[in-house]
Amino acid sequence: MKNLLNGCLLFACISGLATLPLAAQETENGLFTFSAGAGFTTPVYHAGTQLDDGWNVDARAGINLFAAHLGLVGDFQFNDMGVNSTTLSNVGFPGGSTYIWDFSADPIIRFTPQSRLDFYLIGGPGIYHRTVDFTVPTVATFTGFDPFLGVFYPVGVPANIVVSSYSETRFGVNGGAGFDFGLTRGGRAKFFAEARYNVMFTGLRTAYVPVTFGFRW
Repeated sequence: MKNLLNGCLLFACISGLATLPLAAQETENGLFTFSAGAGFTTPVYHAGTQLDDGWNVDARAGINLFAAHLGLVGDFQFNDMGVNSTTLSNVGFPGGSTYIWDFSADPIIRFTPQSRLDFYLIGGPGIYHRTVDFTVPTVATFTGFDPFLGVFYPVGVPANIVVSSYSETRFGVNGGAGFDFGLTRGGRAKFFAEARYNVMFTGLRTAYVPVTFGFRW
């Protein structure tokens, strides 16, 4: 795994260094680009039989080249999906969740970057980390305060405790498409919507499709 991680880091560094001589060509959209978004996530294939739909958050930063027709971004994404009731019944736990975060190096190809509406393709390799937690319900107690009566009192709140957990880190890839829509004419702020197929190379591959909405600058 250490060699795999080092190889991915080397790939990202070489890709970035190879594009530096071309950076001066980008002027209209700005050399640097940033974006942030959130949305919903759908597990597919084998994961779709064991997990429920969930949600995602995404943040990325990178550079634009060739009048923004080509870009390279470093992307961080976090996905949260529940374990479905059938799987929970099979394993004997009342609750469960799956959390996946990844760092990836993603080239972007934009077709009409100077237009207000632009379609693009995005995808690349990355390092994925998955945690599966199984939980049981409990009641957490904390101290409340009544300002009118001036007294402290115990308050019980429903909660879950983790009774079993498993984590692993693997190589993975993603690929998909989306579109940008300029919020103002000539401005850099854009709304984006995209869908990407992700696969983490676990024993039985973990595949899911995050659909993300957000803003890019």
